[in-house]
Amino acid sequence: MSQNFQAVDEVLRIPRERLGAGSRIRVRVVGDAAAVAQDMAGCMAGLLRDHNARGDRTRWIVPVGPVDQFPILAEICNREQISLRNAVIFNMDEYCDDSGRLISPDHPLSFVGYMNRKFYDLLDSMLCPTPEHRIFPDPNDLGTIQRGIDAVGGIDDCFGGIGINGHIAFNEPPEPDETVTAEEFSRLPTRVLKLARETRTINSVTTGGDIWSVPPKAVTIGMREILASREIRIYCNRPWQSGVVRRIVHGPVTAAVPASLLQLHSNVTFTLADYVAELPQVGLR
Repeated sequence: MSQNFQAVDEVLRIPRERLGAGSRIRVRVVGDAAAVAQDMAGCMAGLLRDHNARGDRTRWIVPVGPVDQFPILAEICNREQISLRNAVIFNMDEYCDDSGRLISPDHPLSFVGYMNRKFYDLLDSMLCPTPEHRIFPDPNDLGTIQRGIDAVGGIDDCFGGIGINGHIAFNEPPEPDETVTAEEFSRLPTRVLKLARETRTINSVTTGGDIWSVPPKAVTIGMREILASREIRIYCNRPWQSGVVRRIVHGPVTAAVPASLLQLHSNVTFTLADYVAELPQVGLR
């Protein structure tokens, strides 16, 4: 067995109680998937309260995935009359077709459509961010995100999840025949790219297992924008994330596992469902 495989093997054996030990990434464990969603929504609501009380603007990057927190956050904001009128929300990514064009918001997999249905449309109209402050990356103007971030003075909090191959947003690992250093990958900006087969496969859980129904490309915020955020908060609620979480938090910093670059940031927290924190289950059962 090669040294690299031995190192990976050791990382995958890190027990729940040692997750985060010796890493710059903090790790929290909160319960089941519902608890993760409640924790994420509660964190977002708390930040909004604090920013509003100080008269500060809320500046976020957010994912669609995990997803369950958005209806909960809308309910909290409506109940407590927490305003997002002074919030600027940048979404991480959106699917594109073969030609690199955005899919329609009416497409069942559209992230724009999801955010409208499950968050913005659920908010009381007087609490909702204005349309110009709900910003998605645009394949026709890739500078939209960076200009928007610069205009508001940077990002306070970047929320996110991770993919089965260690991607964050749709920052896919380089192909095996590509040579990209971690430093080079950390500087990648918003761009259109082809989705990895692993990503389309795991995302086909939303299409009845039909990988061909998952759009082939996406436009994504880059690692440059993510790593420039003042705080990064990652939430993991899928059983298959147990192994990749360990590679990200405790493995080498490498473009082959894009979210491992979060180790370069000084203020990152992973919040895990309890089953994600358990050791990966390897073998037939």
